[in-house]
Amino acid sequence: MAQLPSTLEHAIAQSIEAAKAAIADGKTRLQVELLFPELGIMPVAQQFVAGFGDLGSELRVFFPDAGSAALARRDWGELPYAVRGIDDMKADIQPNEKVILFVQPSSIEVAKVEALCDFAGDRPVVFLNPRLEDVATIGIGYAGRQLRERFLNVFESCYYIRPLDSAALFRCYPADWQVWLEQDGEYSLISETAQKPVGEELEQILVTRGGRDQPPAPSSRGLLSSLQAFLRALSQ
Repeated sequence: MAQLPSTLEHAIAQSIEAAKAAIADGKTRLQVELLFPELGIMPVAQQFVAGFGDLGSELRVFFPDAGSAALARRDWGELPYAVRGIDDMKADIQPNEKVILFVQPSSIEVAKVEALCDFAGDRPVVFLNPRLEDVATIGIGYAGRQLRERFLNVFESCYYIRPLDSAALFRCYPADWQVWLEQDGEYSLISETAQKPVGEELEQILVTRGGRDQPPAPSSRGLLSSLQAFLRALSQ
């Protein structure tokens, strides 16, 4: 059974292994989500991408823009794999590249991301903390629905962690979706389901199995309080 991580570094290490396990099982469209409030993406991306560094030139890393890609190239040092912005002149995926990673792709670039994924074919594509489900950009009409059915919904969450108020929603492939509840500084598993529990289903789990009068809301505390308190509670 997958266990909640004790540190952020542990969570990143788990996410790398989950993605690799899913790829080894033939999965080709994956996403990794570490949904801590105000979490800076660059240090997370550096550690996550480094976990695939053994691929060398067979790895391709995309950032949403050329500036973020240039910053990564500057700060990460000499790399054996390509790090590019989606709009870079050298953004084309090469025949020898076997795994494609997108760092925090957003709905603004969704058309270009979809085109790159189509070009990747059956090669594994991994999204790290995607921001593609922006209703204001994608829309809720026919076009938005078609985009979700055609593209967004084919991505499977191989790693997901979202702290709530004294609870957490968690998945680490190949394990099922888990709901953990914090009580007296310790987290205990209260639910495992094959599909991601959302909306009323998640609320029902937290109310009936967590012994609460009402479900907890997503954590709105800042990073220093929410993330540190969450990980501190896990490590006790």
